[in-house]
Amino acid sequence: MNHKFVLLFLFQFIFLVAIAQKEQLRQDIQTVISGKKADVGVAVLSLADRDTFSINGKKHYPMQSVYKFHLALAVLAQVDKGKLKLEEPILVKKTDLLPNTWSPLREKYPDGEVKLPLSEILTYTVSQSDNNGCDILFRLLGGTKKVHQYIKKLGIKDIAIAATEEEMHQAWDVQFTNWTTPLEAVYLLDKFFSNHILSKTSYDFLWKIMVETSTGMKRIKGLLPETAVVAHKTGTSGTNKEGISSATNDLGIIRLPNGKHIALMVFVCNSAENNETNERIIAEVGKLVYEYYSRK
Repeated sequence: MNHKFVLLFLFQFIFLVAIAQKEQLRQDIQTVISGKKADVGVAVLSLADRDTFSINGKKHYPMQSVYKFHLALAVLAQVDKGKLKLEEPILVKKTDLLPNTWSPLREKYPDGEVKLPLSEILTYTVSQSDNNGCDILFRLLGGTKKVHQYIKKLGIKDIAIAATEEEMHQAWDVQFTNWTTPLEAVYLLDKFFSNHILSKTSYDFLWKIMVETSTGMKRIKGLLPETAVVAHKTGTSGTNKEGISSATNDLGIIRLPNGKHIALMVFVCNSAENNETNERIIAEVGKLVYEYYSRK
């Protein structure tokens, strides 16, 4: 009986310590957010033990280019079905390369009229967040509705994918038609990482181009060790005439020193802070989450 009592006591003690540590993480993140003129949403999912944590986890936030991860999943699903091929040449026309939008693809091929492998357009779209590449892929799949339907079929309910990059550039409010919640964002990462919704070849390709993402280096990765591996996709809005930035986002999977992984989504929405502050919020949350789950 004494032995059983000791075991029960230890179990309760460990449980209470875990609760206290989780509450401390929440308080630390609230300290980062406190005083900032921004609406911040956070969700974390440990892909090893399913431990979940969120702040404003069920609130709707504009995705901006985070939805290029969703688009890439939909494209690669068609590759796995044999309807597309990564090496398949895609004609990029001059009219596809719109001006006045972020597009390293346009900078490299300013005159268009070139056939590029699907893999290259996907790489530009995910790794460099190319807006023209994004819309080329939407057209290839038959529009935003097709991507929306694919993501819904995966079991992700709290999401809307309704507007292309070109459409978002036409009016400020259009960006808010592309939204998700922090929790649904990490649940989708979990399906990508754990549920084998893609073939190994497609999974490895998407993982690689997410790790190679060159945008938002001061966000989730900003305060982590240089050796930390992060597969992520950023999203960034412009700033309106009132000085409000609607979206500074980062979605990613972090590999911990013990080899385990965590999914993290941080939205910084409708912020009156400058870009440096917005990115610093994400970096500080990333550091706190990394340290907590590394110790856990």
